[in-house]
Amino acid sequence: MKGSLTKERRGKMILSVVLGVICVIYVLPVLAVLINSFKLNTFVKTDTFSLPTGEMWAGVENFVKGMTFGNYPFWNSVKYSVVITVLSTALILIGTSMAAWYIARVNTIFCKILYFLCVFSMVVPFQMVMFTLSNTADKLKLNTPWTIPVVYLGFGAGLAIFMFVGFVKSIPLEIEEAAAIDGCGPVRTFFTVVVPMLKPTMISVGILEIMWVWNDYLLPYLVLDLEKYRTITIHIQYLKGSYGTVDLGATMALILLAIIPVIIFYLACQKHIIKGVAAGAVKG
Repeated sequence: MKGSLTKERRGKMILSVVLGVICVIYVLPVLAVLINSFKLNTFVKTDTFSLPTGEMWAGVENFVKGMTFGNYPFWNSVKYSVVITVLSTALILIGTSMAAWYIARVNTIFCKILYFLCVFSMVVPFQMVMFTLSNTADKLKLNTPWTIPVVYLGFGAGLAIFMFVGFVKSIPLEIEEAAAIDGCGPVRTFFTVVVPMLKPTMISVGILEIMWVWNDYLLPYLVLDLEKYRTITIHIQYLKGSYGTVDLGATMALILLAIIPVIIFYLACQKHIIKGVAAGAVKG
């Protein structure tokens, strides 16, 4: 008995060490960004992992330089990032939750094919369709912050529908039948009965989509009119001087400003992600 307990403790200790090493590996890039965002540009390459002390210290100079660089206002980039993220997430949540409810409740061949196509879309690399997508978005006038959420809906639907369908199947059908007997139509049943029960999965999907859209670079770069609209990720990419030189200190400062909201948001909502994934992907 004692031997088995010792083996179990040893196994847990080894697992903790392995997970700790993995955690450090993941945290190192963020730590490097934090340290170098306060260094002068000349020391970022030569003393990457040194603390910004003495002559290396740049203070808030990098942040000011990054936000004022070029002719495009940084706060416009922030505004467009927020608009795209909020609209895309809202559209994905509303559209995919309704589609998932229909797929889960209407047991037809069409619904099954539609479900498998949505799941299959998760394994299709974006690089396979990006050039065709860019051309199509230009033709359909989807190249603005107010219309690009339609494109995000297409790419975000796979995971969202997969999670929503799994959760809807776990909801007793009798609840919806009782609502129908009381006179509720399909729309009213969905918004007054189904949506409140979908809350854990909705929160989970919303958090994942927000982090994805906020950090996305390639899709806005290909679709948006960059002379008028730039997200934060695109704004950072334009921090170039003459002959292609890049101010790494200012770049690190803006990267830090971009990731801080996502980190805070994730830490505040991570328990909802675990609940939502468990509710949507395990049940059904």
